[in-house]
Order: sequence, then structure tokens, then C-alpha cells
Amino acid sequence: MAQRILVVDDDPQIVRLLRASLSQAGYEVSVARDGGTALQLLRREHPDLLVLDLMLPDRDGWDVTRTVRGDAALADTPIIMLTARVEHHNRIVGLELGADDYVTKPFHPGELLARIRALLRRTQRGPAALRVIQAGEVLIDVDGHRVEVRGQEIHLTPTEFALLRALAEHRGQVLTRQEMIEHGLGYSYEGVERTVDSHIRNLRRKLAEAGVSTDPVETVFGVGYRVPYAYGPAGGGES
Repeated sequence: MAQRILVVDDDPQIVRLLRASLSQAGYEVSVARDGGTALQLLRREHPDLLVLDLMLPDRDGWDVTRTVRGDAALADTPIIMLTARVEHHNRIVGLELGADDYVTKPFHPGELLARIRALLRRTQRGPAALRVIQAGEVLIDVDGHRVEVRGQEIHLTPTEFALLRALAEHRGQVLTRQEMIEHGLGYSYEGVERTVDSHIRNLRRKLAEAGVSTDPVETVFGVGYRVPYAYGPAGGGES
């Protein structure tokens, strides 16, 4: 079955461009031209990915992202923000609300398609959970794409999970931001390194809210981040 992408944009030219390029690439495409309709389609169709414009007639993209991430039934939906706003502040706000990626207009359809494919690859779950890594109180089910704290599942965005997974799979090593991107996201582009810190802040906040007493992600100032080797794998998991 073809994967479905929901495009939310009120610009007819952008909608036509994305519908044509995504359909040609083999995706099913749904379209909403305002935030309210987007949320209705999300709840009814549960698309595999959301391409979301920031400036919408009713509820802006930030509000839609906030609503999606706050709804347990929708929280895992990958979100790529698409906007003409290029200010770094706008990028950071979107990422801290839970967007996985951020594309500025004008854009090349091929670049957006590459990011969509990379993000969808990261969200595909295996049939069984085979590799489980423990980082303090945090259990990372690599193949099941789940993170738990004392049996409680923590809902991470695909990008947050990918970065945590990259650190956990290289536990004990200090990864630079670029290395985290290469291992976790599988692609890179200009400016992406600046977004890593925002994703790590979100990740730490969610773990703290779940009651984690010791942050499993260490900052190595001037270099990057690491998950301490001392935590090791969970029992019966990866060695």
C-alpha cells in the first residue's frame, strides 16, 4: 500500500507542485488548505507524514504542530514544516514544538522529496523488537521504535528518536552534531547542525517530565553529545 502524505498549504501553486511530484514518486496525497481541515484529515486518515505550511488562514502551523504532539493518537506523525519564513528564531520555535524538519520556500521538489523519504525510512518499524539498549532508567527499543521509562512509553518525534538511537548505538563515544545527523538522520543539509540542540532540549524535557532522575545524554562541551558506555545494553538485548 502506498504511503499517504498530507500537504497543508493555502498556496494553490505549491499544492499543485507537491501533489504532482509526490504522486509521481508513488505517494498518495491528501490536501488541506487550513489548519482546522488538516486536523480533521489527520484524525480521519492517519497519514504517514505531514508537510505543513506555517502561515495558514485559521490556525497557523505552530498551533497545528502543538495540537498534533499533544494528541496521543497523532503524536508520532512525522512533520516537515514548509515556510517562507527563514529567520532562525522561527526554525527553532518549530523544532521545539516538535517538528522533525524544516524546509524554506522557495525549495526544490527533489530536496523535499529526499527529506520525506529519509524521514519515512526512520519511522518504519520492524516486525519485532530485537535490540534494546538501556541508558540509566531509559529503555530504547531500537527495532520497535519505542522509548520507555520504568514501563511507561515516552512519545518522541521521529527525529528525537533517531538522534537518541544514534547516541545509544554508539554509546561511550562522543558524537559531534554532524555525526549524529549522519548516523541518525541519514542525510545532511546546510544549517541542520544548528537544529540538533533544539531536538536534544526537547528530548531531555520529555524524559524529565517522565521522571528520569539522571539525564542519559551527556553534553561534551565544544564537541557534542554521548550516552555513557557504563549503562550498557538491557538484559537479553544487543551486546
